[in-house]
Amino acid sequence: MDNDDHLSSFAGLPALEYFSGLDVPDPAAVAWRLSWGGLWRDGCPCATCAEDRRRRPEIAGRTCGMDLDGFVEQWGDSATALIISDGDDDDAPDMERIAAAIARMPRLRALFVGDVIDRQAQISWICQGDVTPLLVAAPWLEHLQVRGSDGLEFTGVRHESLRRLIFEGGGLPGGVARAIGASDLPALEHLELWLGTEHYGGSATIVDDLAGVLSGARLPALRRLGLRNAEQADEVAAALASAPVVARLEELDLSLGALSDTGAEALLTGQPLTHLRRLDLAFHFLSDDMAARIDEALPDVDVDTSDRQEADGDSERYISVSE
Repeated sequence: MDNDDHLSSFAGLPALEYFSGLDVPDPAAVAWRLSWGGLWRDGCPCATCAEDRRRRPEIAGRTCGMDLDGFVEQWGDSATALIISDGDDDDAPDMERIAAAIARMPRLRALFVGDVIDRQAQISWICQGDVTPLLVAAPWLEHLQVRGSDGLEFTGVRHESLRRLIFEGGGLPGGVARAIGASDLPALEHLELWLGTEHYGGSATIVDDLAGVLSGARLPALRRLGLRNAEQADEVAAALASAPVVARLEELDLSLGALSDTGAEALLTGQPLTHLRRLDLAFHFLSDDMAARIDEALPDVDVDTSDRQEADGDSERYISVSE
């Protein structure tokens, strides 16, 4: 997956870069992007800018676009979607600072943390931190999306409003997977986890760490589950073949991973999947015969088996997104 450009839209809204003094007719109709670096503006009082100006005389008189306090003062009462472009391969975003800001944004419904592009840091090297304070600070938040898993942490929470939770990265830590399964998220409809590879911190085990997610016991509203970009895609498929959560899903997404005929066979011989509206297997290592078998077995399901990959053996299979 190419990651050459910042998000052009988020949560169904066009993205708009924030800088102090910018005026728009309807501030609730855009997803505001706040960025470190590259967007130096006059007048920003933040401590990071002050320190950078001290260390880098060439930027004296200019400031960055991450004036959270200024943004909240100007648009905090009206903003509904926010994109944070902080988090490169050296420093994690200041989660406590972001949490303090969104706690003052009562209409905020969607938050994206880590809109970092490839020329700034490959996805596997995007630094993150503990995102738990973000949900604690904004009990009204409905959509949280985090890109990058280096240093990512999450602890179990109860959140009444969250409907979409997405973690993108080259490798999901096992502790994060366990915490999601242990969280009480009664409104969550869409859960998407990029499991990745152990080479980039993907330590989540299918049987133990994903047990809570696969049971679905604390996710009563879940209808769309993505276990994507998985090096262990065959093991994921085998677990899903008997996972209780599958029976109430409408969409199942195993795309971007190293799925082979072995995993597909487990899906076909496990519990019925005919109730699904969509099964996404795009980017895979299935044979043409197996892809045809899946289509035949699920004639009323929208099955995506596009983007077939070639590999000489199991050891040569790979995931779509790592660096």
